[in-house]
Amino acid sequence: VQLQASGGGLVQAGGSLRLSCAASVRTFSGYAMGWFRQALGKEREFVAAIRRDGGSTWYSDSVKGRFIISRDNAKNTVYLQMNSLKAEDTAVYYCAADSRPSRIGLSKSALTYDYWGQGTQVTVSS
Repeated sequence: VQLQASGGGLVQAGGSLRLSCAASVRTFSGYAMGWFRQALGKEREFVAAIRRDGGSTWYSDSVKGRFIISRDNAKNTVYLQMNSLKAEDTAVYYCAADSRPSRIGLSKSALTYDYWGQGTQVTVSS
């Protein structure tokens, strides 16, 4: 599985960005997907996750109500719509794929994700 994240950039506080993560995999619908971020000097943290069929999502408290995760299984792509961006959202954003069975549920632990994209930088100026 190869994941390619894109869409990062520089945006003013209050603005929006949409990240995309394209997967090179035969059965994209066989993976739950997650977004994580890592700010300079900090540990990687969970942002959002989405079930294989898109029917369930989970957000960190810090982005709930501002970010929306979605997926298009026909296009092998997961998205992260980021609205009302704040300076503290500045980080490298990573997409990741989780192959565990759906019955286990979504995970916010980076350790449970099998595959990772290369990251895309998001910088929010205040």
